[in-house]
Amino acid sequence: MSLLEKISGPRDLDALNAAELSELCRDIRAHLITSVAATGGHLGPNLGVVETTVAIHRVFDSPNDPIVFDTGHQSYVHKLLTGRQDFSRLRQKGGLAGYPQRSESVHDVVESSHASSSLSWADGIAKAFKLTKQEDRYVVAVIGDGALTGGMAWEALNNITDDNDRKLVIVVNDNGRSYAPTIGGLARYLNEIRTEKLYRKAYRFSRKVFDKFGLLGKLTYSAARGAGTGLMGAMAPKGMFPNLDIKYIGPVDGHDLQAMETALRQAKKYAYPVIVHAITQKGKGFDPALLNEDDQFHAVGQIDPLTGESLEKTAGKSWTSVFSDEIVQIASKRKDIVGITGAMLMPVGLDAMARKYPDRVFDVGIAEQHAVTMAAGMAFGGLHPVVCIYATFVNRAFDQLLMDVALHKAPVTLVLDRAGVTGPDGASHHGMWDLATLQIVPGIRIAAPRDAERLREELQEATNVNDAPTVVRFPKGTAGVEIKQLRRMNDGVDVLHEAPSKDVLLVAVGTMAETALKVAELLAAQGIGATVIDPRWVVPVPKSVLDFAKAHRLVVTIEDGVRVGGIGTRVRQEMRAAEIDTALNEVGLPDEFLEHATRGEILERVGLTAQAVAREIVAQVVGSKVPHARPLENFDSQHSADQPNQR
Repeated sequence: MSLLEKISGPRDLDALNAAELSELCRDIRAHLITSVAATGGHLGPNLGVVETTVAIHRVFDSPNDPIVFDTGHQSYVHKLLTGRQDFSRLRQKGGLAGYPQRSESVHDVVESSHASSSLSWADGIAKAFKLTKQEDRYVVAVIGDGALTGGMAWEALNNITDDNDRKLVIVVNDNGRSYAPTIGGLARYLNEIRTEKLYRKAYRFSRKVFDKFGLLGKLTYSAARGAGTGLMGAMAPKGMFPNLDIKYIGPVDGHDLQAMETALRQAKKYAYPVIVHAITQKGKGFDPALLNEDDQFHAVGQIDPLTGESLEKTAGKSWTSVFSDEIVQIASKRKDIVGITGAMLMPVGLDAMARKYPDRVFDVGIAEQHAVTMAAGMAFGGLHPVVCIYATFVNRAFDQLLMDVALHKAPVTLVLDRAGVTGPDGASHHGMWDLATLQIVPGIRIAAPRDAERLREELQEATNVNDAPTVVRFPKGTAGVEIKQLRRMNDGVDVLHEAPSKDVLLVAVGTMAETALKVAELLAAQGIGATVIDPRWVVPVPKSVLDFAKAHRLVVTIEDGVRVGGIGTRVRQEMRAAEIDTALNEVGLPDEFLEHATRGEILERVGLTAQAVAREIVAQVVGSKVPHARPLENFDSQHSADQPNQR
């Protein structure tokens, strides 16, 4: 049995000596590499926080002392130390979540995996402990240096340092990277601290004391270590935040377990807010990660645990790569096109444009609000900015889109990657709110391409709009096969399928076109005729959608966004305004936080599959509405074995 297998909770760490703790750290890294290689997940960030996390759990008493992780992708080691060592179904249905999750353990506090929120959470908890006289409890926030580029972290720091009589320890995990290398003035400043000659001399001094006296000089070493840590804090150029009234300890080698423990114990003695600056290496202990200069295996699919090479077979070109190629083509023809992203240059596909036009691509760090308002300013200056972020993160920039972009009729294009159900990353990463949220912005235009060719078309169309914000959204994964239209209406609506009888109109939003075509096939087997249309631009609702609705007995909208306030609701309102009394069903995602699972498993559970949608339609139209429709029993016997759309 490995040492890791003997750890059922944090207090099991107390009895381990220095040699055993080193062995435990090796066990943890081996477990992470073999487990995450089999399932996929955030490997690099967790390999980099092994010793730091062990030290935190040695010094503090979770869950009595809550630990808040930002963004949470670096919490795998925390899971292992709190009794969750079965990683066999990590990020899969029924298995461990890829982020902290309260239903898994009392040791998990914050489930949201949106960055830069940990300091506000920790400040709130610490204030609550103070007001409720829980004076024996500390709060620990673990925040990556990349998350410190987010404005919310700075807002929190401003308040934390205003009233500092509470037990709050901020551990800055400084590896010089968020997803990719951290950018901006803060990154340069931290690099100055890391490379400060006096810091390096102080650290080498403490190491020499230990090396000279060995185990017999443990007390001497501890004293020197404490002095060295304090000396390092004093010698650092200005501390981490010289203009804020907050104690600073560091920089500390985040992979030196004893150094981290000493620093954390020193921080604990202060009994008021303090920053512990830990220098770590993303991907430590796994050579393939360290050699990967792009992202050091930030997030991986299934890989070979020895070589790090991907074991996943790609079925086709990804949506992101299609966008990446097309934005370069557009930028090559138009010098006014600029790209903006928030610490996600490679994940959103702007890296190709950055290589070709480095002075026209701007990575602003984890700062979506700044990105969108900066885009408004760039539009005022005569440019057409293309802001590329994950759909789940556009929630953070809503006010800026509304008041800075739309109010000023700024020509800004938002490209939302990972829209709809994303799967394994769980509730906070599904891009399911963008359609409902963004469509209330006056003047906005929203496109949802069904395939790669439509993405190219609609991106071109979006960047040609010069008097309003535009949005192009697409999902995670491969773009799949092209779905050609039978014909295109004058307002851009594509007709994908038509039946002789106009019983049901299926309005497909984006990639739901594939599902809608399958629904039409199932309905035809029941004697029900269906027309399938793809609006392409779902907001505002094109006039021909209303014309089709008037000509059918039933309208069904199918979208992979939240049903409440979604595109179906918008179509219903437009039909009412046009005095069209055709019945309408809105098919989409429920207004709930969806647990992690595969896309197909989630769609099946919520009833967003061709079979589920078709069955509901058959149940509704059988009888007086469509006399020629076959009974529901006939549908169930024919189609009970249908499988959900996995794409």
